[in-house]
Amino acid sequence: MGFLAPWFLAGAVAAGLPIYLHLLRRHRTTPLPFSSLMFFERRTQSSIKHRRLRYLLLLAFRLAVILLLALAFANPFIERSAASISGDKLDLLVIDDSFSMRAGTRLADAKRDALSVLDARKPSERAQVMALGSQVHVLTEPTQDSGVLRSGVNSVQPTDTRASFGELAGTLRSMAETVHTPIELHLFSDMQRSAMPGSFAEMALPGNVSLVLHSEARGSEPNWTVESVSAPGEVFDPKKSRVQAVISGYHTPAAKRSVSLVVNGKAIATQTVDVPPEGRASVEFSSLDVPYGLTRCEVRIDSADSLPADDASLFAVKRSDPRKVLFVYESNDTRSPLYFRAALTSAAESAFNLETVTVDRVANAQPAGHDFVVLSDVASLPSSFESALTNYVKAGGSVFVAAGTSAARHPRIPIFGDTITDSRYYSREGARFLTVGQTDPSYPSVEKANRWAGVKFYFAVRVAGTDARVAARLTDQTPLLLEKKIGEGRVLLFASGLDNFTNDFPLHPVFIPFIDQTARYLSGMETRAGSRIVDSFLELRTAKEQSVGVEVIDPDGKRPLSLKEATAAQSFQLTRAGFYQLRLANGRQDLVGVNADRRESDLDVVPKDILALWTGNTGTSSPEASSGTVAQDQKKPYSLWWYAMLLLLVAAIAESLLSSQYLTMSREEP
Repeated sequence: MGFLAPWFLAGAVAAGLPIYLHLLRRHRTTPLPFSSLMFFERRTQSSIKHRRLRYLLLLAFRLAVILLLALAFANPFIERSAASISGDKLDLLVIDDSFSMRAGTRLADAKRDALSVLDARKPSERAQVMALGSQVHVLTEPTQDSGVLRSGVNSVQPTDTRASFGELAGTLRSMAETVHTPIELHLFSDMQRSAMPGSFAEMALPGNVSLVLHSEARGSEPNWTVESVSAPGEVFDPKKSRVQAVISGYHTPAAKRSVSLVVNGKAIATQTVDVPPEGRASVEFSSLDVPYGLTRCEVRIDSADSLPADDASLFAVKRSDPRKVLFVYESNDTRSPLYFRAALTSAAESAFNLETVTVDRVANAQPAGHDFVVLSDVASLPSSFESALTNYVKAGGSVFVAAGTSAARHPRIPIFGDTITDSRYYSREGARFLTVGQTDPSYPSVEKANRWAGVKFYFAVRVAGTDARVAARLTDQTPLLLEKKIGEGRVLLFASGLDNFTNDFPLHPVFIPFIDQTARYLSGMETRAGSRIVDSFLELRTAKEQSVGVEVIDPDGKRPLSLKEATAAQSFQLTRAGFYQLRLANGRQDLVGVNADRRESDLDVVPKDILALWTGNTGTSSPEASSGTVAQDQKKPYSLWWYAMLLLLVAAIAESLLSSQYLTMSREEP
């Protein structure tokens, strides 16, 4: 026994007050007539007798009221086992509906065992049904109604999510803050090892929860799966597009698997691959012949295990024509078009069709038919072409200007418009070269640049950069990469050349991602991700695209977003495997293939010693634990406050009745 607020016991000292009041009771005598006092002897009368306690029963009740009041505020409690108060117990049935439960008859077995537990419980016991995936879903409220509970169990359907025992433990810890009765947790799961969190402490259960495990797996089962697929999100030349896939075996013997590339439901290529015991094998398809537009594709293997749901990996591709790029350069410059073309071809997988033309032949060229234009160290432009290019930019086009030594001979940068304030020949100075000092990592062109480490700049032009965003600077603070908005378009200025005379940038590997990201940024081409993982989030709009409606169609052809969500939601969680059709806030139509987390394909189970540690039963298992492992009996404080208050009420009533009776008797005395 203990006290939750023992300092209130100090109030027991107030029990001396009724004793003190009883001793102060005034002794009263009734005068009697007598003929003469001569027959009385004079003596001193003692008051001790008059100060003896009277009405002892009334005093006892008054003392009891004060002592019980102090006891009630001290909140006494005793520790009782969860089993001794089973009448208040909540039976919590949690059924694992994650992707791995699709193997064989695991989910059906789990539902059957859950119904058996419901049938065996006492009718007076409350129960609740939940489902466990990446999150815990409440299927019923705590109830004694068997019909409602059985309906909740039967409603569980397999999902494509990944189970998380850490999420389950966190939910129970939250429940324990409001539910103080004992909870007997029945977990029906295949006890997959991948469901365990990174730290075992995340699986800790609160003190009022006892755990009963019902394993629906008979150990680790062999399973082959398409672990991953590498495919381009956008196809420009089907003959140059490659699809690579990794086939994995978990707890499997050596085997031959047939691998097929499926486009719009039709297999266009098939290969046979040897998968080593519990190993991986790669397969490559040398072309991806798809029609124009968005196409549904998958890599599939022949089914040979109890989990056929992971025998295919879905992805979507978009077939488009290559973007057109106009590259204008001086006739004596032979290196910059060579380096630019090599970088663009290496990185962009035929995404761009580069058209090169010298400045003396560009007068009649029309920039309007190109996705962006490159001016490589051009001193001046024909007036007709410069006028057409200016109108092209104002209408929303993009231009990339590289200012080398030829451009430095003129006071103004074409199209960009800023005046050249200085030409810095670092090769003639003491340092001989400069490097990049600052970069803006949020700018697309330098996002993967790693600060252009090791690149040496021997020459650069300095411009005022009025109203321009500076994405990179040299160590002497000279702006190296600037962007200026002109009308609806943009002009990007690189304050050095694209050859290897003004710098050695083209000789470094970082030159390829710089050209690739710049080309994609200026042409407005977004990098597509043709496949996603279940439970990942898809961005629907940017901060500038608020209140614009979007549309999402799930694998069943339904629209999961309400009208309000379609105009306000920033992102959407992909909760199922399959193809999702999208219309984003920018108006772009898209198609995404969603696959279950391949960690669910490893059907390895949690070792028994870890399960025993989780349940708290590390001793010898008893016969009753054949179908489940029961945690050790939990102790919980059981408050006696109500009992103390009940006794206080009885004592108060008795004291009131008794004092009223004594008062009546005192008034009736002569």
